[in-house]
Amino acid sequence: MKEITLSDMHGIQIGHAQDEEHATGCTVILCPEGAVAGVDVRGGGPATRETDLLNPKNMVQKIHAVMLSGGSAFGLDAASGAMQYLEEKGYGFHLANHCIPIVCGASLFDLSVKDGSVRPDKEMGYKACIASEKNTFKNGCYGAGTGASVGKLLGDTYAMKSGQGMYGIQSQDLQVCAVVAVNACGNVRDVESGEWLAGVYKDKKIVDPLQLFDQISNSNANLPQGNTTIGCIITNAKLDKSQCNKIASIAHNGYAQAIFPVHTMSDGDTIFVLSTNEVEAMSDAVGVLATHAMGKAINKAVLSSQECYGLPSANSIKGAIKDEK
Repeated sequence: MKEITLSDMHGIQIGHAQDEEHATGCTVILCPEGAVAGVDVRGGGPATRETDLLNPKNMVQKIHAVMLSGGSAFGLDAASGAMQYLEEKGYGFHLANHCIPIVCGASLFDLSVKDGSVRPDKEMGYKACIASEKNTFKNGCYGAGTGASVGKLLGDTYAMKSGQGMYGIQSQDLQVCAVVAVNACGNVRDVESGEWLAGVYKDKKIVDPLQLFDQISNSNANLPQGNTTIGCIITNAKLDKSQCNKIASIAHNGYAQAIFPVHTMSDGDTIFVLSTNEVEAMSDAVGVLATHAMGKAINKAVLSSQECYGLPSANSIKGAIKDEK
């Protein structure tokens, strides 16, 4: 097996745009010729677009883009920029003399990092599509991960900076790549060593979430709002809609390996799957590689982020004493 990126995959292009001053942005994954797709929403507070049509019982069989964005529900407007871009290029379903692209999306909450007055919109989404023509991606505080943070069990005061990450793997002809923007309520751990990489940072150490829940479990208060990890698995395996939905479900194991706690009521954790349908592959093999790739992508998102917006990062606290796991 070897590590790959989306630029190694046929028929896919990725780009992002961001407003660093206002700590928000968006990341688009384009499949102009169409891709079979699925989704699995696990968190209790999602902000999503066009997820119902990915149900296997519904008519649409292929979509043309997935837009991941900041800005909470406001950020879903970035998908309109992808609609415009694809329509101009003539990509979509042709019906009654119109070209109608299908764009799915999900947004994370980053409004509290700065003043929240600027969110990803149609213009920013369009810029991300233009950027995708160069098919380049930056891990860290870019795109949908610009304003992302983790470790918010005690609120933003003790949170740490996160971002977006990509990790791909190829096994013979099978390619599986994960893209994710990590904005979790919980902590993030190294999927190989189990070490805490980022999370609730208090008294110069990352606090074990279990210790926190031991203190608050009898409270009737809710966890701090404003989280959500959003991602996408892209593969060249031949999959139908049902299989794509199942792979999306399996890939949440990657979230669970890297994030704790995960899928809380204050997260809107969502994973899309895109299949370009090029090679025969065992669907369970796709699921295994998707889980691995997603966990590694989450780690990359955290390890590539730098201290900013008043939030420390995994890099900035290196050498700090961490709680025993």
